[in-house]
Amino acid sequence: MLVGVIADDFTGASDIANTLARGPRGRDGLQTMQFLGIPRETAAGDVEAGVVSLKTRSIPALEAVEQSLNALEWLKAQGCRQIVFKYCSTFDSTPQGNIGPVAEALADALGVKGVLACPAFPATGRTVHQGHLFVHGRLLSESGMQNHPLTPMTDPDIRRWLARQVSGPVGLVPTAVVRSGAEAVRAALADAAGRGETLVIADASTDDDLLALGRACNGAALVTGGSGIALGLAANFLDSGEAAGVTGGFRGVDGPEAILAGSCSGATRRQVELHAQRHPALAVDVGDVMSGRTGAADLAAFVTQHEGRSPLVYSSSDPETVERVQQRHDRERVSENLESLFAGLACALVEGGLRRLVVAGGETSGAVVTALGLDALAIGPEIDPGVPVLTNREGTLALALKSGNFGSPDFFEKALARLAGKT
Repeated sequence: MLVGVIADDFTGASDIANTLARGPRGRDGLQTMQFLGIPRETAAGDVEAGVVSLKTRSIPALEAVEQSLNALEWLKAQGCRQIVFKYCSTFDSTPQGNIGPVAEALADALGVKGVLACPAFPATGRTVHQGHLFVHGRLLSESGMQNHPLTPMTDPDIRRWLARQVSGPVGLVPTAVVRSGAEAVRAALADAAGRGETLVIADASTDDDLLALGRACNGAALVTGGSGIALGLAANFLDSGEAAGVTGGFRGVDGPEAILAGSCSGATRRQVELHAQRHPALAVDVGDVMSGRTGAADLAAFVTQHEGRSPLVYSSSDPETVERVQQRHDRERVSENLESLFAGLACALVEGGLRRLVVAGGETSGAVVTALGLDALAIGPEIDPGVPVLTNREGTLALALKSGNFGSPDFFEKALARLAGKT
């Protein structure tokens, strides 16, 4: 294994796995496997990039650090030459959050400073300029992310946000340096390390910027960022001849299908609205879930009844409704109960013969794949930027795990067709 990724949620893990397997601009990428949790066994010899999916985005920082360091030890044991810490391209965190502590702990464990930090992913509208994060041209704090139920992002200056989480100063590589090329970036990172800056935010607004950053990170022990930062990493190993690249192909998995949406992001709500106009859709009443009046068996019956018609079960709501529910029932209890509900539903459906499953939302996806007991997923073709087809080891179950803000309005229909190998 050449590249080892530590991802702080499951959808983010499949996102960066997709980037590594796809490679830049039509080139083949690395032979990539996504592991669900820290594996207990050694990876197969043909795996060139291994992505360890954790569920650490919203847990206490000390627990996130411990799990991430354990993942690092496993990846080092596989021979990884480069470690990537992957977090969300909207920098989902809080001032007491985990991105800074985990990145700093990994840097300390590897004995490095001047570590690149770049959440930019232009293909999905995430760009960084002067250390400020934009989403589709709007400042992060005005993009809707300020209403996130778990990690409201109220400050677009991620350099300042990150500085609240770490012990030392945070550096910046501005656009002018990035566009001067890889050598200029490498020199800037070395200067930052000399000043004692462990983490260094890098501007990026285009794929060319990310490719320059990727070239600058050739040989770097640690890189951090969103999945976009991996865009140029595969080429470093392919060009040197150390990697053979992607082999094989995806033929599709057909059969019973379902869509589960737990995200309350604007993109997912639009996808739910469009899909519900043409397909059976069941909205989950959170009050009924909290009282025990609605359970997984009720939802499974709805899905089974509408088999073959792309049925959707969703708890996605607008920010005002989410806030009212959280005030009435407690935010953490609501989150835990919904995750448990969707996890139980997924298990019931798969046990009943479901073959294709689309899940929207990072926390929901994490709960689902954990409950299903999946240990590793092969990376298939891309559905939309940041979302690949995933299959279990046996090839009997195909999944799409979608970050809340990702995907085109018709993503659900498109994903089910791609999982079946029809597009």
